[in-house]
Amino acid sequence: MSNQRVLESNHPPATDAARQPITFLEAIREGIREEMERDEQVLVLGEDVGAYGGAFKVTDGLLDRFGEGRVIDTPISEIGFTGAAAGAAHMGMRPIVEMQFIDFIACAFDIITNYIATSRYRGSGPQPIVIRGPCGGGVRGGPFHSQNPEAAFFHTPGLKIVYPATALDAKGLMKSAIRDDDPVLFFEHKWLYRRPQLREAMPPEDHTVPLGRASIHREGRDVTVVTYGAMVHKVLDAARALEETDEISIEVLDLRTLLPLDEETIVDSVQKTNRLLIVHEDTRTGGIAGEIAMRINEAAFEWLDAPILRVTALDTPVPYAPPLEDFFLPQSDDIVSAARYLAGY
Repeated sequence: MSNQRVLESNHPPATDAARQPITFLEAIREGIREEMERDEQVLVLGEDVGAYGGAFKVTDGLLDRFGEGRVIDTPISEIGFTGAAAGAAHMGMRPIVEMQFIDFIACAFDIITNYIATSRYRGSGPQPIVIRGPCGGGVRGGPFHSQNPEAAFFHTPGLKIVYPATALDAKGLMKSAIRDDDPVLFFEHKWLYRRPQLREAMPPEDHTVPLGRASIHREGRDVTVVTYGAMVHKVLDAARALEETDEISIEVLDLRTLLPLDEETIVDSVQKTNRLLIVHEDTRTGGIAGEIAMRINEAAFEWLDAPILRVTALDTPVPYAPPLEDFFLPQSDDIVSAARYLAGY
């Protein structure tokens, strides 16, 4: 890639004095930009990622900084440009593929599950690809622009799945995902993209977050709540409410990475609280909550003082009408009710 155009950055690294809190979206962009500066084999491709800067402007400014050879606008064919990324990975590059909305990853399901995920196992070598895009509901996007399809890929050996909840984690996990030699699906909840209360200042050093490690956002003694993505913030709201109204102490565990799953941290927390609630925005049947519940049943059943419960979306497509979508999605009140039941069991 040394013959490609490299221009002066529109987004120069911030000095310590000038380092300001940035949004979840800006943290993702910063992580991508730093890795492209660090490694000339990193490139970005997808629909409108170049001149337009991406549907949500995640890649804004990258075309000017790195040129058309490393920021590539593609035709509207998810399976086509994901397949092109697989070929680039075979040639030693590290592609970052953007899905305009993660719902459209279904169009690339075949190439991801049958080719990319199996490459190392077939002796065809590693596939250092990041496939990223906006996911999730609560923004009135309707059934084609609001899905959480992580469970569809959770069953596929060879993939890693990342789903951050904070700006710091979004940047650190993105950098780690790009450096990883296995394919990583990177889910970005669009509800988090520009929320001002989630702004965080990035550390001046090379900030990475290891894949496969959960994070405890709030320590507690009565109930463990395992969650990820935007639901982390609804769970934190519920935990504060329960502390104030019921004096129930909730431990909030953010998975951050779904594959590999940090089972050890979940078990350690359950051994402390003896109760487990799992919350995810994805639909109920076949969701990740079921797998987590079974793993705890196998690894820590004797520590449980109550049944494992889950709070999830309903088993329907995402509604478009705002009142229906709010009813469909898990809300803090639902989490409060479930945690209160477990605490009193």
